[in-house]
Formats: sequence, C-alpha cells, structure tokens
Amino acid sequence: MPAFAVYPSLKDLSVFITGGASGIGAEMVRSFAAQGSRVGFVDFDRERGPALAAELSAAGGQVRFEFCDLRDIDALKHAFGALAAVQGPARVLVNNAARDDRHRWEDVTPEYYDERINTNLRHMFFAIQAVAPGMIAAGGGSIINLGSDSWWRASGGFPVYTTAKAAVHGLTRGMARDLGRHRIRVNTLVPGWTMTERQKQLWVTPEGMSRQLAAQCLPDPIEPVYIARMALFLASDDSAHCTANNYMVEAGTI
Repeated sequence: MPAFAVYPSLKDLSVFITGGASGIGAEMVRSFAAQGSRVGFVDFDRERGPALAAELSAAGGQVRFEFCDLRDIDALKHAFGALAAVQGPARVLVNNAARDDRHRWEDVTPEYYDERINTNLRHMFFAIQAVAPGMIAAGGGSIINLGSDSWWRASGGFPVYTTAKAAVHGLTRGMARDLGRHRIRVNTLVPGWTMTERQKQLWVTPEGMSRQLAAQCLPDPIEPVYIARMALFLASDDSAHCTANNYMVEAGTI
C-alpha cells in the first residue's frame, strides 16, 4: 500500500465538490474527509450521494450531501448556500462534475450540444462565481477545475465533450488572473483514462486497455485515488504559489 501524505492545512477546511457521489468525485470526497476537511458535495444521484455521506459521517467524517442537477444554475446556487450555512463558505472548490457520454458528430443537434455544454462546462463558471465572494472575504482559496487528456490526445467519439474540456483550460487561466490578487488559486487537474466503475462497465475492453497501457510511460492503469491525491495537494498550503496551470495525472500518456 502507498504511504500517502497528510496535509495539516486541510483540517477543518470547508471544501465543496461537484459530482461527488461516484467515480473520481467520490474518491475526492473520501480523501478530503480523511484529511479532516469539512466536505460538502453535490450530485444528482439520490441514492449514492446520501449513502456516501452517511457512510463517511458514521466513520467520523464531516460530510454533507446536497442533491443538485448542475444544469440548473439556480439549484446549484441553492445547494451551495445550504452547504455554506452548515460548514461555512468554501475555501476549496473542486469542479469535478462531468459526463463523457459518447456521441457521433453526425448526430449532434443544437439541443444536444447545449445540453452537453451545460453538463460539462457551464456549471463550472457559475460554481466559481458562487464561491469566490466567500474566498475573497476569507483572504484566499483554491479552485480546482477537472480537465481531461482526451482532447490533448485528439481522441474522437465525443466531440462536444472534448470541446467542453478544452474550454476548461481557458476558464482556469482567465479566472486565475481575475482572482489571483485575492490570493485565490485556480488550476486545472487533468486526469488520464481513469478506471472508475463507470469506465469499466461502459468502455474498458481488453483491447482498449492494452492500447492505453502501451501509450503510457508507466505500466499500471490509472486509479481514481491518484486524481484525488493531486486535488489534495492543489487544495493545500503546500501549493500556495501554484496557479493558472495544468497538473497532469495521466501516467505519461502519449
């Protein structure tokens, strides 16, 4: 088992995570809770969200779940307000929520395009807008936007998703400049093909895994815990002078 770091600066820190009920998001909820952070997460999974919060709270964690469909910006603001009322304004925001549903470019309609952008990009901006005033008042914070190496690799099969994920980098760079004078850091965390249960159930095949491992410098599949570990670093005081950058966790994929 790896010997992971403990970050004292994360203890009792208020952390908001979007899409925290499953996959990488759930691993982030677990990891921040293990650091002693006060973790609030939102998701539209009415079963796994409450179950994860109950499990971690029973184990001594400070974890709260709020249901939210992030395509509804008013609902997002309401959910964040409810979390802040219990655990205080966010000092860390992890913009994790996204769905990499496959789609053919020939089949994309304007309505589908808008829905995919709303699912994978728009809420990130409004989440930042919602938490930034509290971070400014507190004297600083950390915002972590989840990107993807799919567009770096010119992956096909989901063009609106790769469009949204490429745009995350522009959002990060612009907001890092706008918020930097308030000591708010904004970075992009870029996972490679991470072996969540969703990926394993829907898209991982022996052939696909063989191609992936051949493209990586490191020989092991990427597990969600390593994405979460980078998020912990970017949220902590250890990364106090890291902003406007990309932090890759993709095993050296080419």
